[in-house]
Amino acid sequence: MAEVPTEPKTTQIDEISHNLSFSTSNAADSSWDKISFFRHRSRQIKRDTWLVSVFVLLQIVLFAVTMGVNDCSRNSHGHCAAKLLGRFSFQPLSENPMLGPSASTLEHVGGLSWNTLTENHEIWRILTSPWLHSGLFHLFINLGSLIFVGIYMEQQFGPLRIAIIYFLSGSVGSLFAALFVRNIPSVSSGAAFFGLIGAMLSALAKNWNLYTGKISALVIIFTIFTVNFLIGFLPFIDNFANIGGFISGFILGFVLLFTPQLRQMPPSHKGKLFEDDMKRSTRLKEQFDRPVLRIISLVVFCGMLAGVLLAACWGINLNRHCHWCRYVDCVPTKKWSCSDMTTSCEAMVSDAQLTLTCMANGKFRIFPYTNISQARTQDLCTLVCS
Repeated sequence: MAEVPTEPKTTQIDEISHNLSFSTSNAADSSWDKISFFRHRSRQIKRDTWLVSVFVLLQIVLFAVTMGVNDCSRNSHGHCAAKLLGRFSFQPLSENPMLGPSASTLEHVGGLSWNTLTENHEIWRILTSPWLHSGLFHLFINLGSLIFVGIYMEQQFGPLRIAIIYFLSGSVGSLFAALFVRNIPSVSSGAAFFGLIGAMLSALAKNWNLYTGKISALVIIFTIFTVNFLIGFLPFIDNFANIGGFISGFILGFVLLFTPQLRQMPPSHKGKLFEDDMKRSTRLKEQFDRPVLRIISLVVFCGMLAGVLLAACWGINLNRHCHWCRYVDCVPTKKWSCSDMTTSCEAMVSDAQLTLTCMANGKFRIFPYTNISQARTQDLCTLVCS
């Protein structure tokens, strides 16, 4: 009887092996469905962040110009902090705890104040205030935060959209601050930066399901927001501008940040906050494209812009209707007051000394010089009455 040859079973084994290999590959590819919100620097898109560099350089130059105009060594007769800097020395810490210029200098170079906006109708201050800083500490904290957030945003979404968010947030924040502005001059440089923070938060919220490490990202955003908001309680920094800028950036993020720069990356180990493990796919592109949301957000932003612009032009002061609102922008201490009183002092000159007596509370102070400008006299009067 002839022996029937048996067929090799390699075909079935190969088929099972092929299916197993295919399933393993799909499992590996599924890890590319999400990306870490903050990417590791080695995995970020290689792109020059020239826009953030320009913003940083411009604000440093403007602060140097402000200190040059302040000229503490001459206008304050040498009663300055860091006297070795000469013309660029700072006002005493009792006058400006942020190591910066005097109140009259901030008003002169473009800061916001009630009198200049309502009586003099100097609306151009809405555009200049977002570029000013109250002092060196304010400058370092603001620019440090701007570099961290701005570089990430520019790398992911490009310079054009970030520039639009930055300028519009700064302007709307200034307009919002004008509704609560007081007689004390203030700057709103944080408004534009808070706009970027708001845009970053909206980018995270809109694409929540596409990111990993979301809680860590929220903690970072909240920490940066809190630190900069607390700085706003110090003199000459407007927290209402920060609030207005944040709201503007949050809305504009839904309008403009709909196509982040994605690129294919090989899978790697997990567990790091700054890591990118995403594969470009058509499905992800479709999820980033939400025209209805963009249109609604654009309508809301235009309505808010029109509202604050009209209110600022009409000279509406919301402090008259909200007596506690000033504490959002100021925390009263022994060094300064949050009351919006018009300071008035009686000046008496004798033996090369100037004695200023506050008419509101009777406090007085003697200064060892007399030859000072009217604006500088008002600065000292405000210091005495505080």
